[in-house]
Amino acid sequence: MNSKRFHVLAEQFSQKHILVIGDLMLDSYMWGETNRISPEAPVPVVSIKEITNNPGGAANVGWNIATLSANVTLAGVIGKDSHGEQLLKIMVDRGMKVEGVVEDPNYSTIVKTRVIAQNQQVVRTDFESLDGISSGAVNTVQSSIEKNIKNYDAIILADYNKGLLSEKMITSILSLSNENNIPVYVDPKKENFFAFKGVHLFKPNSVEFYQSMDSNDPEKESKTLREKLNADYVLVTLGAEGMLLTTEDSSYKIPTKARAVHDVSGAGDTVIATFALAELAGATPEEAATLANLAAGRVCEEVGVVPINLDLLTEILNHHHS
Repeated sequence: MNSKRFHVLAEQFSQKHILVIGDLMLDSYMWGETNRISPEAPVPVVSIKEITNNPGGAANVGWNIATLSANVTLAGVIGKDSHGEQLLKIMVDRGMKVEGVVEDPNYSTIVKTRVIAQNQQVVRTDFESLDGISSGAVNTVQSSIEKNIKNYDAIILADYNKGLLSEKMITSILSLSNENNIPVYVDPKKENFFAFKGVHLFKPNSVEFYQSMDSNDPEKESKTLREKLNADYVLVTLGAEGMLLTTEDSSYKIPTKARAVHDVSGAGDTVIATFALAELAGATPEEAATLANLAAGRVCEEVGVVPINLDLLTEILNHHHS
């Protein structure tokens, strides 16, 4: 894709509105330095210099959409706690609409904390609620989706297997989207892998694909998966090997475009956000996958989870076409 074609598509981004439904998290980063080993155990001592917080999980998908200049609404559940307050404020500050976000007093907001020293992740800690999301909170999220469904051009389901997207919830959302002729793009986890029948795009990563299809040959089995789900497209992300797009007619292998990989965290979120937005703007599936691949390669060059934006996407597009 040349830059002229990209700018034609990118001009349409701000006219689009995507609903992201999924598991919302707070990504916290402790940035520091280490130059000694602890006398208490064989682990590095990290001297923390700075702490930053970003939207995580489905909220990171939303953040990518917002930084690409489109409109995005989040639907999901947070705890009625300080981390939930923090995440809600961050989502609003980063340009996301949050009318579909519900506070559940019996649920703890999920927090992933990464300790980074010398641009290397030393350890990650996950704080998660042992109690599931209440049925009342799920019903409130669902009511919000039903009430506002006609406002959206597309839906992204970002499943991190944290409890929101049960099989029942998935079925309900897909039924609603079909009634309103709204395309659904899915980033799945293994547990509900085959529940997403009739979606527009299904985007597993290679691990989820291998586990669910009992096969390490996506080129052979992607067509089987597409037919099994009755999906329009299957896009398997293959890490360093790029990605594989399967349509009704054929499969396309798209090699990775990362110049240097520092951190793959959040790359899948960038892929589905970029693909959906590009296609809604008029890109062909192959063009959308190519842009998504470039976007993922670019964010992998940064340390920590960062979103793609128009400047970064333009820069890497120009780099590969210069």
